[in-house]
Amino acid sequence: MDGHIQKDVHDEFRSVAADLLSKNEAAADWSLLAEAGWVGLEAPEDAGGAGVTFAEVAVILEEMGRAAAPTSYLGGAVLSVGTLIALQPNASRDGLLTEVAAGAVRTAVVLGGIRVENNRLTGRAAFVPDAECADRLLVIATDPGGTPVVAVADGLTVTPQPVLDETRRLAEVTADGVAVSELWRFDGDPAVQVRRLADRAAVAVACDSLGLADAMLAATVSYAKVRTQFGRPIGSFQAVKHACADMLVRVRVARQLVTAAVEALTDTGDGRDASAAASMAKSYACAAAVDVAGKAMQLHGGIGYTWESGIHLYLKRALLNRSLFGSPAEHRRQLAKRYSSSAD
Repeated sequence: MDGHIQKDVHDEFRSVAADLLSKNEAAADWSLLAEAGWVGLEAPEDAGGAGVTFAEVAVILEEMGRAAAPTSYLGGAVLSVGTLIALQPNASRDGLLTEVAAGAVRTAVVLGGIRVENNRLTGRAAFVPDAECADRLLVIATDPGGTPVVAVADGLTVTPQPVLDETRRLAEVTADGVAVSELWRFDGDPAVQVRRLADRAAVAVACDSLGLADAMLAATVSYAKVRTQFGRPIGSFQAVKHACADMLVRVRVARQLVTAAVEALTDTGDGRDASAAASMAKSYACAAAVDVAGKAMQLHGGIGYTWESGIHLYLKRALLNRSLFGSPAEHRRQLAKRYSSSAD
């Protein structure tokens, strides 16, 4: 897609998403997400989707973070559709993809922690997004040879895991010898596909953190213009100016890294460059969002610590995003290991 055309498309996506999420408190409801066409954005057109790339999904994710929308879009659409697209085509997979794209069936992806042997699943996976409200679970498990496969099974135990951020729903999924009803193979190198799915999850959370950090920056600057102290707006004080400038730098650097990671994920290849870009974006953007939200609370003064300000919602979401799908420290270790091995 031409760069100018893509920018126009993204601007339109951003405008529509921002309008829908700001005007309707129930905009993040699953039926409305499906009606808006967001669930099936990446699904091919013959499956009822829009056939676009992760770049367009990233725009929606950023706007959801900006609105701190309580939604199951991450697990039910971003990860689920990405997993189904990565599988070898077959009748049941194709049918499920069509149902998911239409919003008729809700799925969630269990990434890691479960094994499959003799057609049975064993193991446990913690902090699975949106598993509690899913109609079906797509379990990425390893077979006895260590090859990743996707298993569909009934009888999995889903236990909600309460977290600080009330806008997300996470759960623990346990399999104790559960029989597999269907077993699907990845299209291409399974290890590469699973790594790309993990990178997709990390970048999706980074997009969300970028959106919420940008929202906190805008709210703080706006407040600093109207809040007066000693007969003048607090934004005129040097200390407040410097704090806002630091927030702006953090947001702009995060945007550069997230944009690079999204572009890397839309390219084909072995995924090594995408993994590095994803780790950079996830480690920086999610840590920056916590800092920016914390600074926003501080600069709002006493009202920033009240429920009425709403800043606590963003801070809690930023804190969860920081640890979800790898902490900044974990991603930095992966980057250090990658570059140290390249140097050798």
